[in-house]
Amino acid sequence: MTAQIIAYFLNPAWYALVGNSRFMVWNLFLALVPLAIAFWLFRKPRSPLVLWGTLLLLGATFLPNIGRVLVYATYLIQGKAAIYIIIAIAITLGLILLDLWQFRREPNSKPRHRFILWWLGLFAFIAFLPNAPYVLTDIIHLYEDVRRDYSVWVLTLAVVPQYLLFMFLGFQAYTLSLVYMGDYMKGQNWDKFVWGAELIVHALCAVGIYLGRFLRFNSWDIVTSPDVLFNRVIDDLVARGPLLVMAVTFITIASLYWLAKWVTLAIAERQQKNHIECL
Repeated sequence: MTAQIIAYFLNPAWYALVGNSRFMVWNLFLALVPLAIAFWLFRKPRSPLVLWGTLLLLGATFLPNIGRVLVYATYLIQGKAAIYIIIAIAITLGLILLDLWQFRREPNSKPRHRFILWWLGLFAFIAFLPNAPYVLTDIIHLYEDVRRDYSVWVLTLAVVPQYLLFMFLGFQAYTLSLVYMGDYMKGQNWDKFVWGAELIVHALCAVGIYLGRFLRFNSWDIVTSPDVLFNRVIDDLVARGPLLVMAVTFITIASLYWLAKWVTLAIAERQQKNHIECL
């Protein structure tokens, strides 16, 4: 009986889980990067579970991909990459000047002092952020799993829960990143811009997901191949098909984010009330 269970369920389930983990671990690592940056840019989460859970999960997904990360990192220091890094720094300096101009207009707002490293972090945050909602598109791999000869039990008890957990963690990283960004903006007296900033981020992520899923670009291509990336984006933005895909992606991200944000804030508020009552 035990041998039959192993042959019918455990072995195929293990094979499916290991096979899917090859892309899930890498994509989840990329999804957690902007959340970790958000902890530094905006604020650390009040919950130690969220902070250390995120950092431990980030480390656990990084270790199997050390070689892959090093390979991609070499792209940033070879050839013309240095020129593009200088361009990125120039853009950062422009944002700093804009921030100083805003501060002179509202000197009483007393915003937190932001160094150039903070602005470079913000650039990295925006560049990597589409990787978080990108995990939703990996549902296409589930279709491939269904077409294989896995039993209903393997799909129901192993494969589908794996996909649900993977997509939940990735999109929750996106939700928390934007929630912390919004809290930071409110602390800078930019409350009226939070909603608009979220919509802009959703739109940028919709474009980023299209570039990643259909054109196979990566976040580091902003630095290593911005000319190719820019030309491809311009070409596709005038085409009806890609625009429709990006519009549907935008609506999906915005809708799921609104729901996830509402649930996340409700849970946080409930925990805060319970903490006050315990005191």
